[in-house]
Amino acid sequence: MDLATGIGLLGGVGVVFTLIMIDGGNFAAYFDKHAVIVIFGGAIAATMIRFPFSTMLHGLPMGLRYAFTMRSVKPHELIEEITKIADVVRKSGPIALESMEISDPFLAQGARYIADGYDRDFIRDTMERDRDNFLMHLDEGSKIYRAFGDCAPAWGMIGTILGMVTMFANMSDPSKLGPAMATALLATLYGALIANMVTLPIADKLHVKLEEEDVSRSLIIDGILLIRDQKSPSLVREMLIAYLPANHREDLAAEAA
Repeated sequence: MDLATGIGLLGGVGVVFTLIMIDGGNFAAYFDKHAVIVIFGGAIAATMIRFPFSTMLHGLPMGLRYAFTMRSVKPHELIEEITKIADVVRKSGPIALESMEISDPFLAQGARYIADGYDRDFIRDTMERDRDNFLMHLDEGSKIYRAFGDCAPAWGMIGTILGMVTMFANMSDPSKLGPAMATALLATLYGALIANMVTLPIADKLHVKLEEEDVSRSLIIDGILLIRDQKSPSLVREMLIAYLPANHREDLAAEAA
C-alpha cells in the first residue's frame, strides 16, 4: 500500500476536524444538503460531459486503486530478477523458465514468450502494445480525477452564487437568510476541499505512478528482448542499469562488488 496517499488524506481530514473542534465542535453546522448536491452532482455531470461513460467506469476505480498501491517490484529489483532469468536461460535453456517463479506479472508474461519460442518481433510488438494500453488507461484515470478537481471549485462558486441569489431574494424573511448563506459558503468549502485534498492530489499521484510504470515496463521489455537474443547475464544487467538514477546505479554496483 502507498502509505503516503493514505496518510496524506487522513492528515487533511485531521486538519479540518481539528479546526472544527477548535471552533466549538459543531459538525452539523458544516453540512448542507444543497451544497452537497451542487458540488457532487454538478462536478460529476461536468466530468461525464468531458469523458465517455465507459472511460469513467474504467478510469475511476483503476485510478483509485493505483493511487493507494505501490509497485510490488522496484526497478533495481527487476534488474536483478531479469539477470537471474538470463542466467537460467544460459545454463538450462528457455524451457527452464516454465518452472521458474517470477514475481512481476508483466515480466512473467515476457518469460513465457521466451519459453514458448516466440520470435523477437512478436515479443516486442505484443509487450509494447500491452505497456501502451496499460499506460493509456492509467492516464485516463489521472485525467478524470484532474477534471473532477477542476470542476469542483467552479461548482462551488456556482453554489455560492445560487445561495446568494436565494439570500437576496428573501431579505424580507430573516428565517431564510441563514440556510441560504450556509449553502453559499459551504458550497465553496466543499469544492475547495474535494479539489485540493482529494482529486487533484490523486491525479498528480497517478501521473507519478504512470512514469514509474513506463520505466519499469520499458526496462522489462528491453530485458526480455536481450534474453531472447541470448545475451550474457552480465551484459543484460549492465545495459538495464542505464534505466536507474545515478545514485541507484552506484548502490547496485556496490552490491555486485
